[in-house]
Amino acid sequence: MSSTEKPAAVPVPNVVLQSSFSMPVIAFGTGSEANDNDTIKAAAVEAIKLGYRHFDTASFYDSEQPLGEAFAEALQLGLLNSRDELFITSKLWLSDNHPHLVLPALQKSLQNLGLEYLDLYLVHCPMSAKPEIRKFPYNEDELVPFDMKGVWTSMEKCHSLGLTKSIGVSNFSTKKLEQLLSFATIPPAVNQVELNASWQQKNLREYCKTKNIVITAYSPLGAKGTSWGSNDVMDSELLKQIAHAHGKTVAQVSLRWLYEQGVTFAVKSYTKERMKQNFEIFDFSLTNDDYQKINQIKQTRKMNGPATFDLSDILWDGEN
Repeated sequence: MSSTEKPAAVPVPNVVLQSSFSMPVIAFGTGSEANDNDTIKAAAVEAIKLGYRHFDTASFYDSEQPLGEAFAEALQLGLLNSRDELFITSKLWLSDNHPHLVLPALQKSLQNLGLEYLDLYLVHCPMSAKPEIRKFPYNEDELVPFDMKGVWTSMEKCHSLGLTKSIGVSNFSTKKLEQLLSFATIPPAVNQVELNASWQQKNLREYCKTKNIVITAYSPLGAKGTSWGSNDVMDSELLKQIAHAHGKTVAQVSLRWLYEQGVTFAVKSYTKERMKQNFEIFDFSLTNDDYQKINQIKQTRKMNGPATFDLSDILWDGEN
């Protein structure tokens, strides 16, 4: 292959959002507790070579700048013909989750990324923190009332200004979504939530389907190795049995299950071989017996929320 020839990218299916834009079902996630800018940049360039086109970031991840540098390098190397080949998602953090701070926060994210627009901008969480405090997790006295209507109106303004093609939410329960839909002029295109074989969120999935809201799963493999994650997915004996039967890995079975539910997902591995394996889920299907086993997996939420105290009632309204 010549130095100017682009490597063959793996085709990834798209889902059409209710905003009419297409979004690749697999996103390259960049929310990590450990990786530095050079690691993120190098991994993103490699991801583009492998065929990733959807990149998931957030202002709080501190990964926007290295991602922007990776995009610029990929264009310079001829790995991409134009920025339009990418689908970029970022998120509004709690300290900016105030009506007057939404637009400046988005403009800052665009500056970090070196972009003129986002493909998708999400409200990171249905909570607000004091503007001067940007951290994780929060103490109770650092949180303030969330003006959902005011914030969403500002999100809609960002959309009308052409700064983001689609808008959505993250960590919203069905009750929070109902509240939002009661006044939204532009409904959320996406709800990004914790979802995996050990936290299947059936009720939320069914509700979002009726409202044409696409779900993106974070921690699709249970976030093993992180401070908030667990080994419930990757060490599941039931999933190991299914993987063995199909000649696949537990991760591939887990991602295939999400795909068959109509769920998109953000994967976070910077290891080249695993990054490739995440694409190798479209050449097999799960059986009825597989589904019976997956339905037996014990259900446990891993991510309580961005605070030092229990947020279950605030965030999830008692839902499971």
